[in-house]
Amino acid sequence: MNTVKIAGCFAVRRAERRSFLRTQLALAASGVLSAGVPRCLWAEEVLPKHITPATLRAVNKGLEFLARTQGSDGGWHEDSGGEAYPIACTALAGTALLAHGDTTTRGPYASHVQQTVEYLLSCVTPSGLITGPNQELGRPMHGHGFALMFLALVYGMETHAGRRKRIKEAVDAAIMLTARGQSGAGGWTYIPGGGDEGSVTVTQVQALRAAHNAGFDVPKGTIEEAVRYIERCQTPEGGICYSLGSGGGPRLAISAAAVATLYNAGEYDAPVAERCLDYVWKQFKANPGWSKGGWHDFYTHLYASQAYYTAGDKYWDEYFPEARDQLLSMQDKNDGSWQGDGIGKTYGTAIALIILQLPYKYLPIYQR
Repeated sequence: MNTVKIAGCFAVRRAERRSFLRTQLALAASGVLSAGVPRCLWAEEVLPKHITPATLRAVNKGLEFLARTQGSDGGWHEDSGGEAYPIACTALAGTALLAHGDTTTRGPYASHVQQTVEYLLSCVTPSGLITGPNQELGRPMHGHGFALMFLALVYGMETHAGRRKRIKEAVDAAIMLTARGQSGAGGWTYIPGGGDEGSVTVTQVQALRAAHNAGFDVPKGTIEEAVRYIERCQTPEGGICYSLGSGGGPRLAISAAAVATLYNAGEYDAPVAERCLDYVWKQFKANPGWSKGGWHDFYTHLYASQAYYTAGDKYWDEYFPEARDQLLSMQDKNDGSWQGDGIGKTYGTAIALIILQLPYKYLPIYQR
């Protein structure tokens, strides 16, 4: 039996012990102690680096908010800004649940993950595009990318044969839609084949990488051309401009996303990644506080956190404690949500939870 001795108390299966300890830590963080819990368990358990009891409380309240606000159809359709982007918000919310370690069959939010899968599968169109009735205000590719990434992540965890087959069919179709929608320059924009710009491009690359990690066939040339597109968008400052044809200076949000995406593509030591990381880091250092200027702070932190975590402790140890405390101070103490970039509570809460749960390493796309 795969067991572990716990400080001289008793032996339990490793998986059971991990689940038990997560539950008890969550209870402790909420001020609730379970009777009969051996004190040696509390003494031995070590949280991931920089994760505090206050962080656990915030994460638990945020997860409860997402679970409470999920629609009966499995999607998130809030009316505080995010209703215009149900695919993107639903995929991000589902990813936040996956980052907690839940799957369609395991964990306290398993039923919510399952409903998320069913909703997104119902939004797969004959072309392979994952979108809703309003086409995300006519700009479906952001949502498509987030949905493709979520479904690819779920596929790697799915054990139900029938649902796994349906997810595979959807992901295969979505990959081909993304590949066909790439511009001649190597990027993507808000609609398939409509041109190119940085933010949509990095979303598609990360989704394709998640699919590749899950064992799907992804056209090698598609990712290679996208990396070259990002390289051509680099400005003299080291950051990434809005699009290849736009000119102008670097955009911090797109630059942060580019670093994370280049790492996802395996370009860890590429000069473009190193220069871009240096640019983003200098901008963060020069602008203390959560807001770094502009209107996309949650988006910026979503990708910057991934970049810093992958880049190593030199960046992560300085970035995360401050960002963690900022997020905890910004959480709505009444309902457990975060308002994000004017897009709404689902969007903000999902991104905050993804960032705060990075140290748990549940999702391959976010691991070092």
